Formats: sequence, C-alpha cells, structure tokens
Amino acid sequence: MKSENCKFSVVKADKVDFDVRKQMSEIFSEGFSQWLVFFSKDKNKIAKAFAHMFVLNQFYVAIVNNKIAGMTACTDGVDRSVRLNKKELRKHLGFFKGSMAWIFLKKEFEAPFEEFPPNTGSIEFVGTALEFRGQGAASQIIKHIIENTPYSDYIIEEVADTNTSAMNLYNKLGFEEYKRKPVSEISAKKIGINNFLSLKLVKK
Repeated sequence: MKSENCKFSVVKADKVDFDVRKQMSEIFSEGFSQWLVFFSKDKNKIAKAFAHMFVLNQFYVAIVNNKIAGMTACTDGVDRSVRLNKKELRKHLGFFKGSMAWIFLKKEFEAPFEEFPPNTGSIEFVGTALEFRGQGAASQIIKHIIENTPYSDYIIEEVADTNTSAMNLYNKLGFEEYKRKPVSEISAKKIGINNFLSLKLVKK
C-alpha cells in the first residue's frame, strides 16, 4: 500500500544536478497520452519526441532518491514553459506526424494568453510519475509554487471535467472554477470530455 504525502524535495528543474528531461518527458507521455495518441501509441516514442521541449527554468520538480516524482510549470503568462522543435518531432515521429505535431501542438502549447490578468501565475503541465501517484507530489509542488512565487493569483487552464482526481487536488488546494468551455459534440464522444474548466486561486 502506498504511503500518502511522502516528503519530496521541490526545486526548480534547471537547478537539479542530473539530467531531468528524460524523466520529465516520461511523466508527460504518461499523463498526456490520451491527447497525443494520434501522433503515436508508443509512449516511449512520445517521451523521446517531446523531451527537448521543456523550458527548465519555468518548471518545478519533486525529487526523491534522484527520481523525478512530479513536475509542474509556473509562468507569468508571457514566457512559455515549453518550446517545440520541428526537427526533433520529425526525428522521432516521422516527417508527417512530426510536422502535424509541430503545427497543432505549437499552436496549443505556445499560443499567447489573451488578456492575461496582471500579477497572476499560470500553473501548467502538472504531472506525477506512475510509481509516485497518490503520494502528494503534485500537491507539494503546487504549494511550493504558491509559497515561493510573487503572484497574488494563480490560474489553471483547461482541466477536463472528467479528470476527477485532478479536480479533487485543485479544489483541496483552494482553486475554484471560474470559467468552462464546452467541447464540441464530436470531440466529446471521441475523448469522453464535456467541458474544459478554468480554475483560479487567490492567495490569502
């Protein structure tokens, strides 16, 4: 039985003294696989294709015994947390799917926020390694971000309404829904989601 709320060391990803990209990309591949299945059903291939993209000084990681237990980015809404490289995507996914990933995901991941509120932090790419799920890694990272960054408000964009474990975590931390975006009927049937939720926390 897994123990809950294990004590992790939370640090900026660019301050870690070992290569974090491989483990971060494995967390990304596992956590976001349902969105990336068009490009490849092979999670190892997905992990290799996207390992390059993380802007490490925008990410915080939870570490225990030289393992990355979880990761989360926090940006100011201007600087991006990931940058996609077309050559890397084509190298691992092939010319066609690599090109498609570049076109569609660059628009999704790197698009600027519209009317981003001042003094607000954007919480992005929350993920936990499989072996550490249910042990408090994501919770500790987000708490660390809130306690150690200068923003007065924090937002999390586009959380699937079916992702009950994520919603439970965010609600427990004090985030509240402030906006929802319906998914088209066709897409809803394909991915099993009805709405994307936007959440906000006001620091006390």
